[in-house]
Amino acid sequence: MRWYYFLPAILFVGLVAIFGLSLVRSPDTAMTPSPLLDKPAPRLALPTLDVKTIAFLPRDLAAGHVTVLNVWASWCAPCRAEVPALAQLAARGDIVLYGLVYKDTPGKARAFLDDTGNPYSRIDLDADGRAGIEWGITGVPETFVIDGRGIVRLRYAGPLVGSALSEIVMPAIEKAERAS
Repeated sequence: MRWYYFLPAILFVGLVAIFGLSLVRSPDTAMTPSPLLDKPAPRLALPTLDVKTIAFLPRDLAAGHVTVLNVWASWCAPCRAEVPALAQLAARGDIVLYGLVYKDTPGKARAFLDDTGNPYSRIDLDADGRAGIEWGITGVPETFVIDGRGIVRLRYAGPLVGSALSEIVMPAIEKAERAS
């Protein structure tokens, strides 16, 4: 048998590997600076997810406490993976955790929360993604740490898994607490 019979299969596997690797976010991408860093959070009033939740308002992001805003969607597999870390954040008494549902429907987002649990104290809905433009969202999930004066102190793009919570988000929360 000749080796060149296998050449199309080898090329196909190589292309799949290249495309697959391009889909994975590198740590550098996750920490790409946001134009919002050290600036006030966008002042947007969005609808609540549904009748079971409460919306957060712009004034809630500058209410004297550190806020962690998590942008997520039901169609996002990494969003499901970060639920344990979000539950850990929600259990803290010194911050509030808000959710922003991005480019999703209320029914699908509610089903996601019913399945995984709801760590958020308030949830807004950005069904068409326009608020995501104001926040500079590049994909989901993304997490923002906002100090008590409403200033964005961190943007983290990617799921809060592995050491992301302890090594990136928690230090940003501590820094935001000192700035508040």
